[in-house]
Amino acid sequence: MTTWRDLVPRSEPAALEPLALGIELRQREAYDPTRWDARTVVPVTPRTLARRQDDLQLVARPLVRGTRDTWIRADATWDAVRRSSGRFDPAKVRWFAELHALAQALKTTGPFAPSGDTVALDAVDSPLLWPHLRAAEALGIPIVSMNAQQIVSLAAEATARVALDAVGGGALRVSADLEIDGRRQDPAHARAIGGSGLFAYELDRDPVPLVLAAVDLPAPLPSLLGGGVVEVPSDDAAEFVAEVYPRLARRAPLSVGAGVPAPPPARPTLTLDVSYVDGDAVEYRLDWVYPGGYRAAWDDDREHVDRDDRAEAQIGERFETAWMSASDLSLAPRATLRDADAAAFSAHVLPAVDVVDEVRVRTRGTRPTFRELRGDPSLRITTVESLDRDWLDLGIAVTIDGRLIPFGVLFTALSRGRTRIKLSDGAWFSLAHPALQRLRELLEEAAALDEWETGPRVPRTHLALWAEFEDLADRSDAAVEWRQLARALRDVAEVPEVATPPGFLADLRPYQREGLAWLALLHGHRLGGILADDMGLGKTLQLLALIAHSRSRGDARPWLVVAPTSVLPTWHAEAARFVPDLRVAVVEATAVRRERTIAEIAGAADVVVASYGVVRADAEEFAATHFSGVVLDEAQFVKNPATRIHRAIAALHTDAVYAATGTPIENGLDDLWALLALTAPGLFPSIRQFREDYTRAIERLPSDAPTELSAAATGSHRAKMLERLRRRVRPFLLRRTKDVVASDLPPKQEQEIAVPLGPAHQAVYDRVLQRERQKVLGLLDDLDRQRFIVFRSLTLLRMLALAPGLVDDRDASLGSAKLDVLLDRLVEIAAEGHRALVFSQFTSFLDMAAQRLDAAGLAYAHLDGSTTRRGDVVAGFREGDAPVFLISLKAGGFGLTLTEAEYVFVLDPWWNPAAEAQAIDRAHRIGQDKSVFVYRLIAAGTIEEKVLALQRRKAALSEAVIDDGEAFAAALDAEDIRGLLGP
Repeated sequence: MTTWRDLVPRSEPAALEPLALGIELRQREAYDPTRWDARTVVPVTPRTLARRQDDLQLVARPLVRGTRDTWIRADATWDAVRRSSGRFDPAKVRWFAELHALAQALKTTGPFAPSGDTVALDAVDSPLLWPHLRAAEALGIPIVSMNAQQIVSLAAEATARVALDAVGGGALRVSADLEIDGRRQDPAHARAIGGSGLFAYELDRDPVPLVLAAVDLPAPLPSLLGGGVVEVPSDDAAEFVAEVYPRLARRAPLSVGAGVPAPPPARPTLTLDVSYVDGDAVEYRLDWVYPGGYRAAWDDDREHVDRDDRAEAQIGERFETAWMSASDLSLAPRATLRDADAAAFSAHVLPAVDVVDEVRVRTRGTRPTFRELRGDPSLRITTVESLDRDWLDLGIAVTIDGRLIPFGVLFTALSRGRTRIKLSDGAWFSLAHPALQRLRELLEEAAALDEWETGPRVPRTHLALWAEFEDLADRSDAAVEWRQLARALRDVAEVPEVATPPGFLADLRPYQREGLAWLALLHGHRLGGILADDMGLGKTLQLLALIAHSRSRGDARPWLVVAPTSVLPTWHAEAARFVPDLRVAVVEATAVRRERTIAEIAGAADVVVASYGVVRADAEEFAATHFSGVVLDEAQFVKNPATRIHRAIAALHTDAVYAATGTPIENGLDDLWALLALTAPGLFPSIRQFREDYTRAIERLPSDAPTELSAAATGSHRAKMLERLRRRVRPFLLRRTKDVVASDLPPKQEQEIAVPLGPAHQAVYDRVLQRERQKVLGLLDDLDRQRFIVFRSLTLLRMLALAPGLVDDRDASLGSAKLDVLLDRLVEIAAEGHRALVFSQFTSFLDMAAQRLDAAGLAYAHLDGSTTRRGDVVAGFREGDAPVFLISLKAGGFGLTLTEAEYVFVLDPWWNPAAEAQAIDRAHRIGQDKSVFVYRLIAAGTIEEKVLALQRRKAALSEAVIDDGEAFAAALDAEDIRGLLGP
C-alpha cells in the first residue's frame, strides 16, 4: 500500500551523463593495383588531406565525457544510447534516435559504407537534418570533432550557384560558386551532403577546419563540388546555350560572368486541338507542348523537371484574357460544345486566341455554317385587353437584323438564364445585349405578380412596370396614341390668338399673350409642353391665364399645380390677385394629417396646389382624380426619371402636363428627356434610344472647342442630330430670354472680380490642393462608385478658397479676402442708399459674412435652409430698411421676387450656371425699374476659376439645344474633374 512517505524519494537520483555528437572527416586509402584486399578508411590529417582530396566521407556517432574531461567513444554506441534507462537525459536520447533514423532511412548511395558504429552523415538526403542539428545546442548537445587534428562548426548561412564564364574563343566553363558565412569558398574543397547541404574544409591548416552548411543543391551543383568543372568547347557553345542553358536556369540559381549570352527560353507552346463532329458540335482540348516532344495537359499539375511554370503562367494568362474578352464561354481543359455555344466558340473564340503569341490552333473536320445576328434588338411592346379587366396582356415582338425572333424560343432561353440562342437555320445571337437582359428582368418581375397561363401580362395599376416595358421598347402603344394626337398640330398654319379670359385682371405683355396662345393650342389638342421662359418673365401669370381660359370654355374639371413648398403661397396669392374667381385649395399636408381626401378637395376647387413631397407621398390618391391639366412649377424637381416623384407625375390622370422651368437642361440632355417624358410622352419614348441618337452626338464635343461653333466645325452628324432634336422639340417647348423682352426690363451689368488670396491663405490652399489632387485623380477611373469621395474633395477645396476657417478652426485667424472686398462694397452701397442681395451656397460662409456685418454695424436679413418663417423674413427685407439680404442657394434659388435690391453679389461660383442665373434674377425681373449690377467674386488661382470655365461649357449645351446656339460640352464627368484639379 502506498503511503505519503512513498511520495518522497529516499535518496537523490544519480546525475545524468552528458552526450555529444562526434563528427569526423575520413578518407579511404589510395588505390594500389598490386593489392587485392579492401582499402581501409582512416581519419583525415592536414598532411594526408594536402596530398589528395578524393574518397572523402563525413561520419558521426555519439560521444560521452571521459575521465580527463574529453569526449570519447567508450560504450556510447547508437544502440546503447537508444536503450539506456536513467543514464542519459531522455530528451537527448530522443534527439540521437531521430538523427539515427534520418541517417538510415533517407540517405543517398555513398561510395563506401561507414565503418564501426558511425553513420555516413554526407549520405543523408533529408532537409530535416539541418534544423535537427541546429536544435542540438538548445538541448545541451555539443557538436565536436572526434579527431584532435580536426575542428567542426555549423555555418549560419550559405549560398550555392552554378557559375557560367566565358574562357575565350567562344568556349564556356561551368562550375560552382559558393559563399559560406559571407566568405567565398573554393568549391574544390567542398562536398555535398545529399541535396540540402554541404561540408567544406581548408588545406594547409592544422587542425583542419571543417564547416557544415545548409544550402539548397539542385542538380547539377552536387557534381560540381570537389573540383568538378565542365568545359564547353566553342563548337558546342551554341547548342549548349540553346538546349542546356535554359534548363540550368530553371533548376538552379546562376552566376553569369561577362561575355556569356542570355539563354533563349525553351518555352512551351499551348496547343488548342479542335474537332468538328456530329453536325453542330465541336470538341476541343488544351495541351502544353515542349521542344523535343514532351506534352502535358492544360490542367496537369504534376511536377516535371523540364516544365517551365513561369512561361506556362505567362502564356496561359494571355490565352485566358483573349478567351474571356471574346466570349463568356467557360474555359475548361477539354469540352464538347453544341448549338449556339459551338457557334460562339467558332466565330469569336478561335479567331481571338489564334493570334496570341505561343498559342497554336489546329482544327479537324468541316466547320458548320453559322450566321451571327449582330444588330441591336428592336422591341415593340403592345397591350391588349385581357379577359380579366384588371390586367393587360403584353405583346412582345423582337426583331434583330430584320429577323423576327419567335417569342417562345426567346422567353424560354431568357427564363433559363442562357447566354445565346441558335435558330433552326443556323442563325444565332447573343442574349447579353442590355435590352434583352432588361427584358428578362421585367418578364421575371411581371411573372412574380401573377402566374401566367397564356402569356406575359401586367396589372393595369402597375404603371411603373408598364413604364419600364415602354422605355425598353422602340415602339409602344402609349407612344402611338400620343403621336396621333400630336399629328393634329401639323394642320395648324399658325398659332391663333387667344383673347384675355373673362375675369382675368392682369394686363398681359405681348410675349405673355403669345405664350397663352401657344399653351391654349396645346391644351386644345390634349397635349402638354415646357414653358421655359427666363426667370422673371411671368411663367406663373401665363399658366394662370391658361387655367382661366380652360374654365371659360366650359371645362369644369380641376387643375393640379405641383410646386416646391416655398412657392405654394405664391401660387395662392397670384391666383387671388389676378383670377379672384378661381377656387384655389392649397394642400400642404399628407393623407395621414388631412381630414379630407384629394378627391374631396378637388371636387370643391378649381385649382389644387400641392407640393412635390405631398404628391409623392399620396400618389395613389392624386392618380384617382381626372385633372384637366397638371402644372409642374420649378419642374427641375422631376428631372430624374428614376425617382418616385417622376413616376407619381407620370401616373396622374390628366389631359396634359405643363412644365414651367427656366432651366430645362441643368446638367445634360437627360434632364430634357425627363421633362418631355411627362409633357410629351410619345416624342422620345425610349431613354436608351434618345441617348444613342442625340446625347452621344450632341454632348460629346471636344472639351477645348471654342464657344462659337459652326455646323461644319461640329461635324455633319452632330449638326444633323442637333437640328433634328431642335425640330422635334420646338412645337412642345417655348422659351423667351430676357433679350427678347429687353424693352420691358432695365439694363443688367455683370462683372467678375478676381480676389487674390493672402500669402498665408494661398500657402494653406496649395498644400491641401496637392494632397486632394493625388487622392482624387486616382479615383476617376471609377467615378460612378467614387463620386461621393471625389465631390467631397472638390467641396473642401471650394470652401478653402473662401476662408481657411471654414475647414479648420485653427486657421480662422487667416480671415477671408472675399469678405474684405465684400464689406468695402456693402459699406459704400449702404451709404448711397442702395440695397444688395448676397448669395452663397455655403451657409457657414454666410454666417461669417453676418459676423463681419455685425461688427461693421450694417443691418441685414438672413435666409437659409434653417429659416422657419421664410415669408416673414422676405417681407421684412422688402418692407424694411436693411441694406443687405444674405441668402443661401437652396433657400433663395426660386420663388422670390426681390426687386427692391439693385446690387447682387455672388460669393462663390456654382456648378450649375442656371441655378446661379435664377439667383441673380431675384432682382432682375418684371417689376424692377432700376439698373441691376451683378458682381461675381472669384478667388484668384483657385478651383473657382475652373468652376467658372465649367459653367460656361455647361451653359453652352443648354444654349445649343434650347436657344439655338451651338453644342459645346457635356455634364460634369471625369475629364471635367481632371480640369478642375489641373495646374
